[in-house]
Amino acid sequence: MGDILLQLNNISVVYSNVIQVLKGVSLTVERGNIVSLLGSNGAGKTTTLKAISGLLKPENGEVTDGDIICNGVNIQNQSPEFITRQGIIQVLEGRQPFKYLTIEENLRVGTATRPGKPYKQDLELVYHYFPALVQRRKALAGYCSGGELQMLVIGRALMAHPQLLMLDEPSLGLAPLVVQEIFRIIKKINEEHATTIVLVEQNANMALQVAHYGYVMENGKIVMEGTSKELSDNPDVKEFYLGMAASGIAKSYKDVKSYRRRKRWL
Repeated sequence: MGDILLQLNNISVVYSNVIQVLKGVSLTVERGNIVSLLGSNGAGKTTTLKAISGLLKPENGEVTDGDIICNGVNIQNQSPEFITRQGIIQVLEGRQPFKYLTIEENLRVGTATRPGKPYKQDLELVYHYFPALVQRRKALAGYCSGGELQMLVIGRALMAHPQLLMLDEPSLGLAPLVVQEIFRIIKKINEEHATTIVLVEQNANMALQVAHYGYVMENGKIVMEGTSKELSDNPDVKEFYLGMAASGIAKSYKDVKSYRRRKRWL
């Protein structure tokens, strides 16, 4: 096994002291890898990211069991500020900018964890990856398209020099060509800077194309894991997440939702 950056050891998450969402989740993220979390709505993917980034507390959630270790430091239930300063940056689902700031001002917000440090070289790097933002750098973020906003929030995260970048549903609501471009850039960032990335994505096909390793979540548990190739070749993953029969022939949405084959992990 390679150099481990992040490890979740049998964590459980409870909201409002009543609702248990995660039930003994364990996973490992090796430094420099892209790891994908796959699963349907409500499987616990976003809650897993928030447990890592410390964003459970504002939602009255808490890690009640297990450990979250990053770079040898136990960050379980630490404040978001502490965790961010460890180099763990989450890009939230929904592409949330500061609407009344320009694109460039939004990007500069990403340097808040590095006060007083030069940032112009980082800006140029973001514009290198997202050239579509260059012409819009003085435009208010509130007037940007969905694709531009996704580029903006990823760029803002890069300005913080993340050791671990967590992306929550980056393809949500975007046109197919824009999705392809976003994932191409995610892969490029990982390859050129060895940035470790945890990717939550319902578009399993795209996620497995760029990931090195993946986990499948169901009902708050990890039910399957493997390399991206192993998961892509798995008949259950093909049918329930890629819309393919075991023969490799695409199935219709109606056929997939019929669940004629029982999931082996249930």
